[in-house]
Amino acid sequence: MSMRDKAEEYLALRRALGRKMAADGRMLLDFAGRLDDAGQGAVTVAAALQWATESLDASPGHWRSRLGIVRGFARHMHALDPATEVPPADLIIAPQRRKPPYIYSREEVSALIHAAGTITTPLAAASMQALVSLTAATGLRLSEALGLDRDDVGLQDATLIVKGKNGQQRLVPLHPTTAAMLAGYAARRDRLCPDPVSPAFFTTRTGHRAGQSWAHGTFTRLLAQAGISQPRGRRRPRIHDLRHTFAVTTLTRWYQDGTDVRAQMPVLSTYLGHSNAESTYWYLEAAPELLALAAARLERYEKGATR
Repeated sequence: MSMRDKAEEYLALRRALGRKMAADGRMLLDFAGRLDDAGQGAVTVAAALQWATESLDASPGHWRSRLGIVRGFARHMHALDPATEVPPADLIIAPQRRKPPYIYSREEVSALIHAAGTITTPLAAASMQALVSLTAATGLRLSEALGLDRDDVGLQDATLIVKGKNGQQRLVPLHPTTAAMLAGYAARRDRLCPDPVSPAFFTTRTGHRAGQSWAHGTFTRLLAQAGISQPRGRRRPRIHDLRHTFAVTTLTRWYQDGTDVRAQMPVLSTYLGHSNAESTYWYLEAAPELLALAAARLERYEKGATR
């Protein structure tokens, strides 16, 4: 059996356990193909390291990520073939620092929605307007929003059944204005495309499910129309940053209102579909203004405790 066949079996097992392994799978198959081409019947640390670091322009974090893909496969294979070498977890040292997101202002979100309305294809305009509005109002991941089927959107009870990462599912309540916006979109969508070929809530003019590549490409054009540019020394704004904006805005409002943020954090984590609260706490350092609010509250608490 070739190394590629073994990698295919490993990927099938991981996917059966709920992991999508899309991009990671493609990279692992590329690595396994390299082993086959070189006539190697087992993973070695040297081969894994050479493959992981072959792009000299990439960051150590990228190298570490690629090596991690091979390491998971190697650990699986080592149980079946002791000749398999498992790359050490600390073989590539890279700082684990997430880049700060772009936080949109209310005016910028409004400008993006207005720009979406100028798209010449009517259904594309309606779909993009509703997609931007929904993401900004709920913090859904793009894949979650586009993965919604019509039966997942409860317009009467104002709830969404969201299929998140690793096959997890959660119920997301909607604000009445968001539910009304979605109802308006659904009515317009059905007029423009009365015979869809997909059960998707967000559809193209041909009735198929709207895809992520379309959403990303369209959003890039909307940024230019809305006059939103990349800050110096920062990553360019993305549609995913609407999710970050929702989280930061929610936390900021809680701090300003005097809400017990620590008690409410698990609620926000669940709403966002985070597997642990640490992912949500990251927003405290992702936005300087939010960190300042948290520090100010801590200072008031400490002063009160010393009196």
